[in-house]
Amino acid sequence: MWRKGIGLTVCVLAVACSACSRSNNLLLGRVEATVGGHTVAVTDCYRTGVTPPEKVGGTGEQSYRFTPCRDADVLIRNDELIVNGSSYGVLKQGDAVTVDHGKVLINEVAVPAVARR
Repeated sequence: MWRKGIGLTVCVLAVACSACSRSNNLLLGRVEATVGGHTVAVTDCYRTGVTPPEKVGGTGEQSYRFTPCRDADVLIRNDELIVNGSSYGVLKQGDAVTVDHGKVLINEVAVPAVARR
């Protein structure tokens, strides 16, 4: 009986980890992608497949959208970070963004929403 339980556990972990990669960790609920030159990670997102970021907007505008989960819509428009419709200011080259249970962090520092221009 003990061996059967171990085998089942190993099988479940193998299936769960098959959905894991650097960009999508189903066990931890974390998805990650490069969006407009910035690493964007979203936590509490338990999806086996994630839609990749897309370039949006018209000519002369550098806009990228990453919506890995229903409750996480990340838009980077001309380096302005907008999460779920709220602006979090302008990103510098190479800044990393984390959306963690509704909080937004830039380079691991929590930032408040700012008034839109």
